[in-house]
Amino acid sequence: MKKIKIIADSTCDLSEDIIKKYDISIVPLCILLDGKSYFDGLEITPDEIFRWSDENKTTPKTAAITFEKTLEVFKPFMDNGDDIIFFGISSHMSSTCNVPRILGAQEDYDRIFVIDSENLSTGIGLQVIKAAELAFEGRTAEEIVDMINADRAKVRASFVVDTLTFLARGGRCTAITAIMANTLKLHPMIIVKDGKMGVGKKYRGRMSVALSAYVDDLSSQLVNADSKRVFITHSGCEQAIIDLVKEKIEALGYFEEILITQAGGVISSHCGPNTLGVLFYTK
Repeated sequence: MKKIKIIADSTCDLSEDIIKKYDISIVPLCILLDGKSYFDGLEITPDEIFRWSDENKTTPKTAAITFEKTLEVFKPFMDNGDDIIFFGISSHMSSTCNVPRILGAQEDYDRIFVIDSENLSTGIGLQVIKAAELAFEGRTAEEIVDMINADRAKVRASFVVDTLTFLARGGRCTAITAIMANTLKLHPMIIVKDGKMGVGKKYRGRMSVALSAYVDDLSSQLVNADSKRVFITHSGCEQAIIDLVKEKIEALGYFEEILITQAGGVISSHCGPNTLGVLFYTK
């Protein structure tokens, strides 16, 4: 029987439990190391990426989803005549959203709906879950796309990086800036707005102190957010750090669900280890 199928690219950073709960399929982006391409989340881990990056003093290149892998994931649902809603990382950061459009045109399949999340990580994940919930409620694909796009600007995605080394290696800041920031123990907040990353407040000191201040700064937004859920997404932070952030959010007594996920290879490649973000919808 025809149904609505939700598919996202691997940068949505949703855990396996969430993917299974909401029946989401994932198309992996590619990570390039030493001239070889690996599928994000399937063939390489963030720890392997960090190790390679430190050994080579550079960051891996990342590439959009491939046509072949996209067709492989989409085909069973196309064969069933399903409506497919695909979520991709911001088009300002990747050409990923173009691939399903090309696939639909080439296969003459007009029931593929592509949503440019204008976000990354669980800033995408929030939209994916919302779409899945709307599908479970019986909404049509067109209704879901309209509702997701109408609320897209309400997603708040930010994170604090432990070190600027990885952003510098990837050309997203200068080496001099990274050296100065690391020397001064500065941890900038990266904010996603209109599909692009920008720098917000800079925190100083140990990462635990920086993240505590970060959550405090977000507290007024958090208590005016959609109370259904909030994400804590990290790239391999110590459990004590994750617990600290979770406890501060729990202390607000506001959210029905606090979800913790670990960033995949693409996000980790660019931000480095010990990055942590808090992501949510505003009302």
